[in-house]
Amino acid sequence: MTFLRRITNRYSRIGLRRKRKQVWRRPTGRDNKMREKRNGRPPVVSIGYRQNRKIIGKIAGRTPITIYNTEDLKKVRNDNIAILGKVGRKNKVKIAKMAQELKVEIYNLNPKIFLSKINKSAVGKAK
Repeated sequence: MTFLRRITNRYSRIGLRRKRKQVWRRPTGRDNKMREKRNGRPPVVSIGYRQNRKIIGKIAGRTPITIYNTEDLKKVRNDNIAILGKVGRKNKVKIAKMAQELKVEIYNLNPKIFLSKINKSAVGKAK
């Protein structure tokens, strides 16, 4: 669950169209409805929202590994899940092809769809 700062949608300096500024700040103020935890208001950070320690930082019960090149892809095991890092298009194509060969699941990339789009755009440029 994501906890957002109160009324971030109202002011640009605390988050209107600026996601990084929408960090949690405890609601203060005498008449603040969110601080009083009234019905219909966003949730306030409290003990009951904590996750189980065994699943913190995991995706679908597996430990994520960030992939930047083909060497990183070889390190992925059954108890890990691959997440594609910030890489260029050429490197991304290499990683997608290798992931198909090794039958490795990449969480934020479907290699089959990605490679088909690349092939379509390459055919379009060749004409």
